[in-house]
Amino acid sequence: MRTFDSAAELLAAAGTDLGTSGWRPVNQGRIDAFADATGDRQWIHVDAERAAAGPFGTTVAHGFLTLSLLPMLLREVVEVRAAHALNYGLDRVRFPAPLPAGSRVRASATLLSAVAVGPVEAGVQTTVRATVQADGAAKPCCVADLVTRYLF
Repeated sequence: MRTFDSAAELLAAAGTDLGTSGWRPVNQGRIDAFADATGDRQWIHVDAERAAAGPFGTTVAHGFLTLSLLPMLLREVVEVRAAHALNYGLDRVRFPAPLPAGSRVRASATLLSAVAVGPVEAGVQTTVRATVQADGAAKPCCVADLVTRYLF
């Protein structure tokens, strides 16, 4: 776990690897719950019988479900002890490979940039590249650049 207590520490760490989370399961129950929450009940996600004959041989997680796992996974990798952390958005998101139901995933993170926002004491805007890898997969199932503003 990488911990940052100040804007100066965060600024100095730009361009460094932050680490990798532990493995977490993504089972059909989680996929079904996400489908219910979002209304995206496409067969490739929720119909095991039909998906078995589909392109991946099983149901797969929604791309946005995979993306939504990042806060949980990244909490194991990095902690920024700021007064406020604001989700500023995403610069880029890609889903290079499917995430089959029943897989385990983990995330690795790199601090691509850290830029002072206002006076250095006021805050830092970071861009973190998070890569979600499924156990045994050749390609990542999600690569996203997350932009966050920290106010100290």
